[in-house]
Amino acid sequence: MPLRPDEFYDHARAAADEESRLPLARMTGWEISPFEPNGLRVAPLRPPVLPEPERHGEDPADCDVCRARDEGVWFNERWRLSRIKGVGVPLVLMLHCRDHHDMADLPDEMAAELGVLTTHLVRHIQALPHISRAHVYRIGDGAAHLHIWFFARPEGQTQLFGSWLPVWDDLLPEYPAEVADADAAIVADALIASHGGRRSATADQPPA
Repeated sequence: MPLRPDEFYDHARAAADEESRLPLARMTGWEISPFEPNGLRVAPLRPPVLPEPERHGEDPADCDVCRARDEGVWFNERWRLSRIKGVGVPLVLMLHCRDHHDMADLPDEMAAELGVLTTHLVRHIQALPHISRAHVYRIGDGAAHLHIWFFARPEGQTQLFGSWLPVWDDLLPEYPAEVADADAAIVADALIASHGGRRSATADQPPA
């Protein structure tokens, strides 16, 4: 049985210093880390908060994602794809279910389609020129409505390998929007060809 919240905190706190700061993660010593270990320190470990605060959209009536169900660059009856703007890597796309579901309550038919869609999106993103990998992330702590992130890693930028990519994305200057818009349209068209669905009349606007 997993540790209770208080047991987990006590277990972690035993490894911390007098200020409740844990040692630096091994990841900070990796060559792909965006930070030099000298001068870094870990934030103090805080006790558990119970009950946990609600995520955005726990009530579908208050869910902004549900209100945006017709916005994006690609749609079918159950899913929509949008481009996340203001990012530093070449392309960040987000896949949402159009109706209000989280991963744990996703119907089996949609769960199966999610696997196919994820594979197709990775394939189409990696087919873009000068893109080496598509990283896929599902977090789920901020919003209750299921959303899957797709990050395009630029070719040759080896510091952007692996799990630090979203942090590098936040540090890099904004990627040219017109290039990202064009690449998102290429991915959307490829997804139509491989999986069906449709595009909107204008990227990230409601379909005509």
